[in-house]
Amino acid sequence: MNKTGEIKKLIFDQIIKNIDDRIETLKLAIESARESRDNETKCTVGDKYETGRSMMQFEMEKNRIQLNKTLNLKNELSQIDLHKKNERVTLGSLVVATNGNYFISIGIGKLEVANEIIYSISLASPIGKLLNNRKAGDKFSFQGKEITITEIF
Repeated sequence: MNKTGEIKKLIFDQIIKNIDDRIETLKLAIESARESRDNETKCTVGDKYETGRSMMQFEMEKNRIQLNKTLNLKNELSQIDLHKKNERVTLGSLVVATNGNYFISIGIGKLEVANEIIYSISLASPIGKLLNNRKAGDKFSFQGKEITITEIF
């Protein structure tokens, strides 16, 4: 695997696109729920009108919460310095280990970048906690398997 700054940039760009797509989807869902709520017409069935409006309001609030969480994730990404050479695993590290390749950022999951599988994980994830602050050559156990960190970028 070619471990240049270009690879980290490709990974980072894919994560940003994923987050931006989520943000756009959530904004559209909020707007759609708002329009549905505002267009809900009164009917003769009593509480049906208020129930429909309440459901749309609930949907809007649920999507607003998700939008805020997603915006916070994007803010976390802004703290990553792609050009920093890391001797130890930290935010922004690209870690090559015997069980896979990890980009330490936010928990997006499996990505395919430059024909390589990369797992975008946070330091708060179970494996992220085990990787945190380790250096190349360190070994640790995860899910009953011994894992060695071969390189950090």
